[in-house]
Amino acid sequence: MNLLEMLSVNHGIAELEPGVKLHYVQAGTGKRTIVLLHGYPETWWEWRHLFAPLVRAGWRVIAPDYRGAGGSSKPNVGYDKRTMAADLFKLLREHLGVTSLITLVGHDIGMMVAYAFASQYPKLVQNLILMEAPLPGTLAYDATVATTHLNDATMWHFFFHNAQNNLAESLTAGRERLYLQHFYERLAFNQDAFAEADLDLYASHYSAAGAMRAGFELYRAVDRDGEDNKKALKSNGRLTMPVLALGGTSSFFLPIAKAMLAEVAKHVTVTGIPECGHWIAEENPKALLAEILKFCQ
Repeated sequence: MNLLEMLSVNHGIAELEPGVKLHYVQAGTGKRTIVLLHGYPETWWEWRHLFAPLVRAGWRVIAPDYRGAGGSSKPNVGYDKRTMAADLFKLLREHLGVTSLITLVGHDIGMMVAYAFASQYPKLVQNLILMEAPLPGTLAYDATVATTHLNDATMWHFFFHNAQNNLAESLTAGRERLYLQHFYERLAFNQDAFAEADLDLYASHYSAAGAMRAGFELYRAVDRDGEDNKKALKSNGRLTMPVLALGGTSSFFLPIAKAMLAEVAKHVTVTGIPECGHWIAEENPKALLAEILKFCQ
C-alpha cells in the first residue's frame, strides 16, 4: 500500500465485552461488504495488497485482528472458533452497522473462524471463500493433522503449539521474529513475499505481552473446534451458500480441499493460485483478487 492508500484506511477499536476489544481496519463505502480474516502468525496487514483494488471495485472492506492478534485484546480464554465467530458477529452488527449480506474470506486460522461464522450465521453470508487450512471435525483434518505418524513437516506446529506446561511459550520467548520468519519461509513458494518491514511489523505484534500465548491457544482449541463443527453439521446440515476454496499450487491444501469441504458444504468450487505457497494474499495478490472478483460477480 502506498502512502495515499494508507491514509484512506481507517483504524478502529470495538469493545465487545469487558476485557475483549477488537482492532479493525476498514476502507471504502461500497454497497457490498467483504470481510477478510487473517491467519497465524499474521494480522490484518496480511491483506494490505487487496485493500485499494477491492475499494476501487466497489467494496466496503473490513479486516479485523481477531482475538489474540495484532491490536486486539489477548484474554486468557475464548480461542475456540465459535467464540471468535461471535466476536466477529458483534463487531459487524453492533459496532460497524453491517446489516447486508457479506462476502467472507478466511485464511489459515481465519478460515476456521470463517467456517464457524458461516455455520452459525448462514443467513448473513452471501459468498464464502476459504483458504489454506485443514478444518477440524472433518475426515481430511484427521488424515492431515491428527495422525501421530505424520511425516510432512507442514503440520508439525499443530503438535508443538499444543505442548503442555507452556513449553512453546518458553522456547519462543525472545525469539519471536526468528520463529515467525521460519513460518513464512517454510510455507512460501515466493520467498520475496515478505519484506523486512513486514517481518518487523509482525514480530513487533507477536512480541507483545501475551501474543505468542494467544497464538498457541488457537491450536489448543482445535479439539473443541472439531467437536463444535461436528455438532453444527449434525444440527444444521451442510452450508448452502456458494463456497470457493483457494489454495497455493505449491501448498498442501489443494489435494485435500475438495473432499474436505464437500463434507461441510453443498456448493464448492476449488481453484489453485499459481506460483504460490501458503501465503496467498502476499505471494500472489493479483491472482487472488481476480478469483475473488470472478466468484462474486
